[in-house]
Amino acid sequence: MKLSVIYQDRKINFDVEYRDRRTMAIQITAPDKILVCSPMGVPEDIIRERVKSKGKWILKKLIQLRDIGPGTRDRIFTSGRLFLFLGKNYPLQILKNGRKRPRVFFNDDKFYLELYELDHIKMRKAMEKWYRKKADRIIDDRVGIYIEKMGKRPQDVKVKEQKRRWGSCTAKGKLYFNWRIIMAPPAIIDYVVVHEMCHLAYLNHSKNFWQKVELVLPDYKKRRKWLKDNGLKLDL
Repeated sequence: MKLSVIYQDRKINFDVEYRDRRTMAIQITAPDKILVCSPMGVPEDIIRERVKSKGKWILKKLIQLRDIGPGTRDRIFTSGRLFLFLGKNYPLQILKNGRKRPRVFFNDDKFYLELYELDHIKMRKAMEKWYRKKADRIIDDRVGIYIEKMGKRPQDVKVKEQKRRWGSCTAKGKLYFNWRIIMAPPAIIDYVVVHEMCHLAYLNHSKNFWQKVELVLPDYKKRRKWLKDNGLKLDL
């Protein structure tokens, strides 16, 4: 369903999807793609009011996406281009050699990409593979630390492709994390880890849930805001 509202003399068009959920969420996945995920049965006027109340945030995100430019997946891999890792930017150095399968390694504050030909699809896949391996290890370590602090142990922890989420928790206690979060500062990674681990106790975003998050991370609101403001930059 398509709806729209007027905010500060600007028309905001958005799509609405009704889902089996308790709260309403607004997602911006492209420069002109706004999706509202709403609980079943919420009237259209209520949805419009919610979007209008978030008008300032929505316009800010649209500007950020415009400044970032075309989709990050279309970026060209060249020597000197910067890549985020644990909140810091590091340059890429491309090394052409006889390797048919691209290989990525990190040394002396620089990414190195070895390959035979400049195939950008293969280059991106090689970089993503490196990030996934690092995410597996680092997130597993952070979950282990918070198991000791929180006394809750997940059934499983995996890193995967998640286009619209930084993490998720299933009813069976399995935690999944978006590999891109490894580009964020350690404090933000910890926020996502704690957020999902708190879902092991509360599979919702109730008052009790947020109280538990705050008990572990008193400054969680600051970390959450950073992720909302900068999350779109965390990609290849």
